[in-house]
Amino acid sequence: MSTQRTPWDDRYDTEEFVYGREPNAFLVQVSGTMPAGDVLCLAEGEGRNAVFLARRGHRVVAVDSSAVGLAKAERLAMENGVRIETVVADLANFAMEPGRWDAIVSIFCHVPPQVRRALHRRVAEGLRPGGLFILEAYTPAQLTLRTGGPPSEELMMTLAGLREELAGLEFLQGREMERDVVEGRLHTGRGAVVQVVARKPWGGEGAGVVT
Repeated sequence: MSTQRTPWDDRYDTEEFVYGREPNAFLVQVSGTMPAGDVLCLAEGEGRNAVFLARRGHRVVAVDSSAVGLAKAERLAMENGVRIETVVADLANFAMEPGRWDAIVSIFCHVPPQVRRALHRRVAEGLRPGGLFILEAYTPAQLTLRTGGPPSEELMMTLAGLREELAGLEFLQGREMERDVVEGRLHTGRGAVVQVVARKPWGGEGAGVVT
């Protein structure tokens, strides 16, 4: 594992939680549908979502490329009286054991398209039958709003693209919308987002899409 400092280390290297301490609103909204058990949080940064899920009784593993961010995540977990496991890793190389996870969470995890496509294939493989994938990300329309997110359209996501990338999962919810995002200093204002809840079928074909 590389110990080279990353730009995300620089971003997180402050006492402030730059994306806030509170969990993502969409994750809170759908958390009641998540099966109990093992949850993987991708690009988890400073830990706000992982800690929320640990407080709900899940066994949480938080992965991120930033050791600085994950150190803050561990501190936040301690402050909340819960335990999370943290893994410093580049998502381009992060291995997922097939059938390992009851849920996988991806909140504003924006990576290059070739990395994202491969990652989403591993997500589909990594879920247990009946497991959920929960995602919120910015769409290309976010570029005109300028309230957070990456500066490049290729790093954004669309519902149509996610349907292709997550082939084999049953979409229980999928929509593009605008909503007010208030998540720390770096995500504040009107946001153009895509939201997905998808389930790995128990067996056979999926039951279709509910939007």
